[in-house]
Amino acid sequence: MDGVLLRSLAPSVLGILVRRGADFAAAEDAVQDALVEAVRVWPADPPRDPKGWLVTVAWRRFLDAARADAARRRREDRVDGEPEPWPASALDDTLQLYFLCAHPSLTPSSAVALTLRAVGGLTTRQIAQAYLVPEATMAQRISRAKRTVSGVRFDRPGDVATVLRVLYLVFNEGYSGDVDLAAEAIRLTRQLAEVIDHPEVAGLLALMLLHHARRGTRTASDGSLVPLAEQDRGRWDTGLIVEGVGILQAALGRDRLGEFQAQAAIAALHADAPTAGETDWVQIVEWYDELARLTESPVVRLNRAVAVGEADGPRAGLAALGELDGSLPRHTAVAAYLHEHDGDLETAARLYAEAAHQAPNLAERDHLMRQAARLNARRPR
Repeated sequence: MDGVLLRSLAPSVLGILVRRGADFAAAEDAVQDALVEAVRVWPADPPRDPKGWLVTVAWRRFLDAARADAARRRREDRVDGEPEPWPASALDDTLQLYFLCAHPSLTPSSAVALTLRAVGGLTTRQIAQAYLVPEATMAQRISRAKRTVSGVRFDRPGDVATVLRVLYLVFNEGYSGDVDLAAEAIRLTRQLAEVIDHPEVAGLLALMLLHHARRGTRTASDGSLVPLAEQDRGRWDTGLIVEGVGILQAALGRDRLGEFQAQAAIAALHADAPTAGETDWVQIVEWYDELARLTESPVVRLNRAVAVGEADGPRAGLAALGELDGSLPRHTAVAAYLHEHDGDLETAARLYAEAAHQAPNLAERDHLMRQAARLNARRPR
């Protein structure tokens, strides 16, 4: 049984059911039932058209549920009959489903959360970590979103900005999390760039390509994290870097700056430096200033503090960090890094250990613990 094939077909099948009139929650349940049936049946009798098979079975399950629920009998009256198996097509339905989930009846944050859960395949915990909120809070948000769109016909898709936000978060989860979704996010963003001529769409695509270019160097063979300054730049994908920089330059030339273009500009400056020591940190600080103006994000200001520390010295970075809330995720890790570069190894080691206990994942925790152990070994006894 090809689980990857099933996961790749599920969003497309869900989109087809929704467009044929199924409300979102019922369609999602029907698709899950069809996937379970596929796991049971396909090993012995694989279909010639897997997507068509799933659409047919899911639609039957939806109709069965509709007939059992008196409140849905009005929808049943509109159904002309069971559709023929949907033929496999070159048309990708997943991107359209992203737009359908970004429905005007939902707030942008709820639309993003719902799409990440239903289409991106992320867990509630992963989405909560991306939003920096408790898992229970995110579970309630997703439940409310499902209730809001239940029974609503998805004939008014949401806006591009919300879809871009979803694609960005899906890419980030695939790039640094437990689920490999980065390549899928890039594929969908490429499609979006082909049909929507907007500099922020291009900016997001450039940002993804520039980050993806160094993905193979971000972890060592044992799975441990490799900081940017220590990555083997000779292994970065120069083809993706050239493509990303070209797309970014064209977008910036339109003089309609947005946050994804600003982030891509920072990534391009890192990619352009032959060595970590040759990074143009002064210009990176300037781009972080632009990004902070566009987003007013405390996370952006946290990253800016690191850049200030590189451009103007660790004490300047610590001063910038002191203006931020100490409870901000990774605040302690940044403080440890800046104290180390300021020569205060004792404080840095203590902060690295504290940051390890706050880390959102095992790889980051282990990396921070190694930093603490490294500094403790250097301290005089």
